[in-house]
Amino acid sequence: MKAIILLSLLLSFDVYARPQVARYKLGQALFFDKILSGNKNISCATCHHPFTGSTDWLSLGVGEGGTGLGFSRTLGTKKNAIHERVPRNAPHLFNLTDQYVTTVFHDGRVEVNPEYPNGFKSPAGHDLPEGLNSILAVQALFPPTSNTEMAGNHNENPIGHAATNKNWFGKNGVWDRLVKRIRNNSIYVDMFKKSFREIKTANDIREVHIANAIATFEEKAFLSLNSPFDQFIRGDETAISRRAKKGYELFKGKGQCISCHNGTNFSDNKFHSIALPQIGPGKGHGSNMLEDFGRFGVTGKEEDLYKFKTPILRNIALTGPYGHNGAYDSLKDIIKHHVDGERMLYNYNIKMGLLKSRSDLDKTDVMCLSDEIKGKILATKDTVDIDLSNKEINLIIDFLHTLTDPKFTNASKLIPTSVPSGLPVHD
Repeated sequence: MKAIILLSLLLSFDVYARPQVARYKLGQALFFDKILSGNKNISCATCHHPFTGSTDWLSLGVGEGGTGLGFSRTLGTKKNAIHERVPRNAPHLFNLTDQYVTTVFHDGRVEVNPEYPNGFKSPAGHDLPEGLNSILAVQALFPPTSNTEMAGNHNENPIGHAATNKNWFGKNGVWDRLVKRIRNNSIYVDMFKKSFREIKTANDIREVHIANAIATFEEKAFLSLNSPFDQFIRGDETAISRRAKKGYELFKGKGQCISCHNGTNFSDNKFHSIALPQIGPGKGHGSNMLEDFGRFGVTGKEEDLYKFKTPILRNIALTGPYGHNGAYDSLKDIIKHHVDGERMLYNYNIKMGLLKSRSDLDKTDVMCLSDEIKGKILATKDTVDIDLSNKEINLIIDFLHTLTDPKFTNASKLIPTSVPSGLPVHD
């Protein structure tokens, strides 16, 4: 009798587990497949690649039209050249599960909010489709709707045209057209049937299934809870060096880092202004249309001017450049900014970041704003300067390196050899 019960339990577990495994593989394929971009030349992985710490290692992303990955990514050539840089730094994907976060994006424009029918507030408002399983699934819907990131220019393809008109979820909109691409691919249709019990035919596939599958992959693939520091906290005194232990004490104590960088993810999930310099094309804010007002752009509240979400420090040594616009390429410089924000703001040099240069773009969006605007930014600063020596900063950096999970120093197993569309996985 016990054997029968055990077999029944195992079979029921298998019935549950198989769709989960299938959904992970489906999400992995979609994450690396350029089929979800307007011109079929960029995927989610391009800017969030496992080889580059689930980000792109650039201050400002090079989206639709670029070629290559990470440092080697180009701005494209001739008619296929990019029209502008992505206005913000590509955020990493580590531990972005509902267990740890309630907002995503630097300004928190996607957030858990029970006042909305599907439980999430987003730029789509009440047009956001129902059936999304997590905040990561909601996030996955938006990069394909951006002309600069994945959709392409308005005159390059119908998806780019729909994105320009902000037709994201309507008839012949961005996602309507992307879903049709997936439905017309027999391999994907089969994978969706194995991943979602409610999908019986190609016509049952919706954008929420695509987003939920991508989120399943991201949640599992980029879960990071086994760094040397985690091992140290679990009782292994030898897991980190003496210098790192001293750095941890400074992080908790004199450096006051833990006041914002706390909890499992070393983030309070709140929004702060640390008076970072502004570079890039901006978000269309301010009288010059080149500023980025951060959280204010979402809430409209004066107290949110120039505030951005406290970054998660998991694998921080792998995820530079740092700041909402990648203003600083080195951990040391971003810490020095925390130590003395005013001096770093007024003495900022664009070479402290990591930008792909092109003369026409450099003239329009690689700039540090006027001293007047810098003064306004500084006036919103809600963190205090800290008196740390160069030696103490280096000790904190030693500690931060212990937050690197070894499995992400070589994450090749997360990368598929091919994808159902037949498009190249690697540029």
